Amino acid sequence: MYNSTMNKSKEPKKAVNLGVFIPCFIILCGSAVIGMINNEWLTSIAQGIFTWSLDNFAWLYQAVAITTLFLIAILTFSKYGRIRFGGPNAKAKYSFGSWFAMTLTGGIATGLITYGVNEVLVYYGDVWGELSGMGIEPFTDKAAFFSMGRVFYHWTFIPYAMYALSGLIIAYMYFNRQKELSVSASLIPLFGEAVTKGFFRGLVDTLSVLSIGLGLAASLGAGLALIGSGLHAVYGIPQGPVLWFLLAAVITVTFTIASVSGLDKGIKWLAGLTSKIFYILLFVLFIIGPTLYIMNLANVGIGEWMDHFWTWGFDPYLAGGKPLVMWWTMYAWAMWIAYAPLMGIFFAMIAYGRTVRQFLVINWILPSVFGGVWFAVWGGTALDWQMSGKVDLVAAIQANGAMAGLWEFLKAVPLGFIIIPVVMITLIAAFATTADTMSTTIAAVCTKGARHDEEPALWQKVLWGVTIGLIAAIMVAFGGGEQGINGVKYLSACGAFAVLGVFILQIFSTIKVFFFDKNTQKDIEDADSGEQTETTNEPDTGIHMGAGIDS
Repeated sequence: MYNSTMNKSKEPKKAVNLGVFIPCFIILCGSAVIGMINNEWLTSIAQGIFTWSLDNFAWLYQAVAITTLFLIAILTFSKYGRIRFGGPNAKAKYSFGSWFAMTLTGGIATGLITYGVNEVLVYYGDVWGELSGMGIEPFTDKAAFFSMGRVFYHWTFIPYAMYALSGLIIAYMYFNRQKELSVSASLIPLFGEAVTKGFFRGLVDTLSVLSIGLGLAASLGAGLALIGSGLHAVYGIPQGPVLWFLLAAVITVTFTIASVSGLDKGIKWLAGLTSKIFYILLFVLFIIGPTLYIMNLANVGIGEWMDHFWTWGFDPYLAGGKPLVMWWTMYAWAMWIAYAPLMGIFFAMIAYGRTVRQFLVINWILPSVFGGVWFAVWGGTALDWQMSGKVDLVAAIQANGAMAGLWEFLKAVPLGFIIIPVVMITLIAAFATTADTMSTTIAAVCTKGARHDEEPALWQKVLWGVTIGLIAAIMVAFGGGEQGINGVKYLSACGAFAVLGVFILQIFSTIKVFFFDKNTQKDIEDADSGEQTETTNEPDTGIHMGAGIDS
């Protein structure tokens, strides 16, 4: 079994994996240069490729999503859940509270805040024809029920299952089979050791790094535009290159410093802070919002989601046309899959000493529940205020774009003059946390022989952090706002289509290693005979969630 007393070694500095580092750095920087020279051309080409992929392979995205969901559910509640990463005597390093804070905030970036209000209202008002062909009239109770059910579908158990699956197979192969900490190593059950060498290893890891690198740049660019629009809408501060570069500098410096500080200091601290702000915002809005309506609508939304689960999952175009299925559901699945392999490496790095069941509770069940509660509170409040006439969020979105609804909503919130700056700070902290974890993970993938208990080279973490920040700022500034990052966004989505193949292989690899490998049965026997009580090496500094998930 894997050595449970792993300590930081005194080995010489590990070499850079040039086969991954060089092509990733060139393509990332090249995308920014092309976007500066001719952003419309980049956007047109990338969008065309991605649209083609969705037109022809939407069925595959849906099949992968549903398969992943059921596979993760089986592993969570079966005998395989007793397997401990690192062997039966491995001791976890992070408390449950700290662990959950890092996985939650490291995986959502600004998504919950950005879409918690906007997505629900876009559906409710049929802003781009999302309700067309479904027999649902906009601005009705049925539209409200559908809107809540659909965001539960998009933001809970299916997408987090994708993250969890990649993390699970990477963690198991690394800690229990003593393989490399890489995406390619997760495919060893299918192809043997050859997959971690030569061209194929470089291809798999390069695609994974590129997808998340471009995705982060696009996400940061959208975040810059969102914060900038908020500063303009609320405080009258004009948008422009100076503001965007200043915001990019603040965010980039924040996550670069945290990344340089390492997992135990920077990332853990930043994740803890960000998660606490999330909890406070959720609690405050639940209290000052229409509490009873929120709870009732959440129940109806869950029923709507469950009632249409099979139709939405297996016959998507009968459940809505392209505005809903292609540009919301399929695009969402593509981006979650694009992030999954690299996010999986980060989740694996902090999972030593935990069981498979604990891993899936923390990385699948709890984030899904949190996402559902968040959309119920924020989306439910927004719907109630829209229907009561307190604020016309749909009109704001129609006039000024999808992101405008958030700021109109916050201006109507009691104590908004306090909450709005807190939300802006949270947007910065949330993205910084995700970029923080990913700059560290990208640096690890670009390092030969990377280990979970060793920090990648400082210069690499700084380089990747600064590069992603600069690309986002340049694209927003030269493109004149949010539309400036469309080229990188669609290029990232094209990369997601390529990563889809890698993710499908990870699904098959997971099935083979857990259900058809005799060595895995030995791990279950070892887990049954070993220690079953969960302990940690540090005091609980986060929210205490109990240590008896597997007791």
